Amino acid sequence: MALRLDENSAASAERALLEALHAIRAHLGMEVAFISEFDNDRRVFRYVDEEQGAPRLEVGASDPREASYCQRVVDGRLPELIPDAAQNREALSLPGTREMPIGAHLSVPIRLRDGSVYGTLCCFDRQADETFNERDLGMMRVFADFAARQLERQREHKQRQQAVEERIRGVLDQRRFHVVFQPLHDLAGQHIAGYEALTRFAAEPARGPDKWFEEAATVGLREELELAAIELALASLPDIPATAYLSLNASPATILSGRLDDMFESYPLDRLMLEVTEHDVVEDYAGLSESLASMRARGLRLAIDDAGAGYASFRHILRLAPDVIKLDRSLTHEIDRRDESRALAAALLGFASQTGSRLMAEGVETQEELATLREIGICTVQGYLLGRPGPLPS
Repeated sequence: MALRLDENSAASAERALLEALHAIRAHLGMEVAFISEFDNDRRVFRYVDEEQGAPRLEVGASDPREASYCQRVVDGRLPELIPDAAQNREALSLPGTREMPIGAHLSVPIRLRDGSVYGTLCCFDRQADETFNERDLGMMRVFADFAARQLERQREHKQRQQAVEERIRGVLDQRRFHVVFQPLHDLAGQHIAGYEALTRFAAEPARGPDKWFEEAATVGLREELELAAIELALASLPDIPATAYLSLNASPATILSGRLDDMFESYPLDRLMLEVTEHDVVEDYAGLSESLASMRARGLRLAIDDAGAGYASFRHILRLAPDVIKLDRSLTHEIDRRDESRALAAALLGFASQTGSRLMAEGVETQEELATLREIGICTVQGYLLGRPGPLPS
């Protein structure tokens, strides 16, 4: 959640910068306003606001710092306020003064908290204007200080994202994770129906696997991390008894990538079950169903995880017609003492029987919970009471 808030913060900072840039340009009545960044020996246009018909500056374009007004304002060779560039000898030495041409020009440095100069906030017009004064320059400085705070927020967000990407890539490159297996028990047949592969991480910070996958998603690496974990789990399939299947977790995005089909090609799909793990709403259910169709036709079972935990899981059930519906642990917990949980579990069991699915309960931790699930008619369960995640039995 913190990383998502970071993303929202960075986006709001960008909107604030664009709105502020437009406001200062409109207030001063200038044709062009921009924020530049000093990047080594280049001046890069990061944000631009222009009046219709004004000279066009492209965001991301750059030119030599030494040939710019920005550099010369910062080092003092040009004044921050130039009512008419054609009357300033230093400005006339720059080709842009005549080529643009540039008339009135206001520019102030954007200084960050550490004292470094990010770049400049500039406004210019092709016409000279002798009415500009120190009050207008003061307004520019206020906006430049505001811009500095927003740019620092963006820079901090970028640094955090870089740190996250390095951390996730380190986990991937060094394979700092392993797989454990939790048994799925068939109560009616009194045997282990399958094993769910669960990823555990041996990296800092110490936290649950969900947090690692969530963080990987913020830098576009969730798919890579999920596929690496699935590949590792698949290597253990020969060690699982022939009477049991292997259950693997994947997000809709990873399924939609189409890479699972290739990864599963050399494995017997009738011994695999794929659990859809994502809680977010899926927009492309048609594409998701299409991605699963050929694998399901070859025997792959599909499960929807966390049923009852939220709206998204119910949408998954209705749109994907799974073979297995997994009752969320929040409903299993103390189901023997909670009438509403028993009622929802019974309703889901009825739905499953009507649609050809099977209901499974996870998170079973007490004999009382197990007894209640039996009473309801749920015959496939997993949880610490029956088996903790660990190595496969030898």
